[in-house]
Amino acid sequence: MNKRKTGAEKETVAALYLEERGMCILARNYRNRQGEIDIIGRHEGYLVFVEVKFRRTAACGSPVEAVDIRKQIQICRVAQYYCYVSHVPSGQGIRYDVVSLEGETITWIQDAFQHIGR
Repeated sequence: MNKRKTGAEKETVAALYLEERGMCILARNYRNRQGEIDIIGRHEGYLVFVEVKFRRTAACGSPVEAVDIRKQIQICRVAQYYCYVSHVPSGQGIRYDVVSLEGETITWIQDAFQHIGR
């Protein structure tokens, strides 16, 4: 199975997992010049930007470790642009979450990191 197909399947698993726990999915694979965000949703009053990471085993490190500072900055830039073009009110609470899929284990880390940038 190729990486792109596996990634799409795991993002679908993550989206269903989040929906079952009360998140309303607004967009998947949102792209702009700055990059991509896997899932954008609303949960408990927050606009949530979700990065999905998958690893078959822990041999290459945990999925969460892959969301390094460089990736966080990129996600924040994409999110900032999304908020601009979508006319998100300045007072809207925003959260950055990570969904980690390791083998068959799913872990949802809410508020995984804070906004980086302006």
